[in-house]
Amino acid sequence: LFCGYMLAKHGYQPILLERGLDVETRSKDVEAYWHGGSLKPESNVQFGEGGAGTFSDGKLNTLVKDKYGRNREVLRIFTEFGAPAHILYESKPHIGTDILKQVVVGMRDFIIEMGGEVRFGAKVTGLLVDDGTLCGVEVNHCEQLQTTRAVLAIGHSARDTFTYLNALHVPMEAKAFAVGMRAEHSQHRINACMYGEEQGDWLPAAPYKLTAQTSTGRGVYSFCMCPGGFVVDASSEPGQITVNGMSYADRGGIHANSAIIVQVTPEDFGTDGPLAGVAFQRALEKTAYKLGNGKVPVQYYGDFVKNRPSQPQTDREKPCIKGTYELTNLRGLLPPACEAAFLEAMGQFDRTIPGFAAEDTILSGIESRTSSPVRIHRDETLQSPAIKGLYPCGEGAGYAGGITSAAMDGILVAEILAREFEPFQKN
Repeated sequence: LFCGYMLAKHGYQPILLERGLDVETRSKDVEAYWHGGSLKPESNVQFGEGGAGTFSDGKLNTLVKDKYGRNREVLRIFTEFGAPAHILYESKPHIGTDILKQVVVGMRDFIIEMGGEVRFGAKVTGLLVDDGTLCGVEVNHCEQLQTTRAVLAIGHSARDTFTYLNALHVPMEAKAFAVGMRAEHSQHRINACMYGEEQGDWLPAAPYKLTAQTSTGRGVYSFCMCPGGFVVDASSEPGQITVNGMSYADRGGIHANSAIIVQVTPEDFGTDGPLAGVAFQRALEKTAYKLGNGKVPVQYYGDFVKNRPSQPQTDREKPCIKGTYELTNLRGLLPPACEAAFLEAMGQFDRTIPGFAAEDTILSGIESRTSSPVRIHRDETLQSPAIKGLYPCGEGAGYAGGITSAAMDGILVAEILAREFEPFQKN
């Protein structure tokens, strides 16, 4: 989206091919699924206008070094399309999923106004290659668009596209990522621990960041922490369940949640090849689906420690989940080494934030889409070494880890393309 925006702004009239649907239709499909409807594989939390970031906390901070001002430009563009000005000076800016939806629609309208195209329900199903050079793309198995340049910004969950690219012998490799479970706590409890007293009217919902190095050397850390947020069913394939976190701009929910995730590397995947991490994710998500009988599987931490299924109790807080859920036993969902690291780290985190590993802490799983399990290789010109004119980009290609870094990478690719081509002449 940001690559397309920059190209459109400077006169290049890009064509954006989005496999999912526009944000308005997509939002209705997601809400229907969360209320017990059928999962739509091309219109869900992962696929559709704005990608996975549209249904998130809208965090806009990044650890990427910003020598060239792209981070600042990303934030400025967000404010241009409706984000509040305070994101320009906050150390950890966020805008929430409600404002994100407005921003992506504004960017889409701008691209069209500048002569570009945005096509929804337009899944790229093939690449046309002649002697190692891109000459077109196939859309929905029936339409061919001639082009010598395509930016491959497919997101971290485009597993069918990864499979196709691997069969085409596009160079890629399995990469490390992390898996774990969402942990929910009362936001009042987190506020009291982080501020020293319960939240006053002048203080926002408190965030936290936790890291642990376990006795086996495996790292565990909190990820995508959502103050005043919700756990969301973020599934994209039938028969599988994965979760994520989401907040609205006001972060006004009664629970805080974050993913407590354990590092995994290709050595953990059990198979070789570029798609080993994809297979690892799928196996976890199928197990989660089975544990929850097709719903998000949930367990209270005290029961998790005792290895017994949780049962409904009127005196326990209920999960704040967008989607249907079922109480169960989550033991065995993570691989044994990861489960042991998770338990050890929760004990460490409880010493930092008292009550973090309380019996009534709510766990849900599985958090498996923390980042792309694949890195698609690119050379110093940002093109695939095997296909001239193909530009792997963003989080799905393995070069970003969130909204802002993905947007920055999109801007970088746009800059590379602009060095090669003159913009269209306006009539």
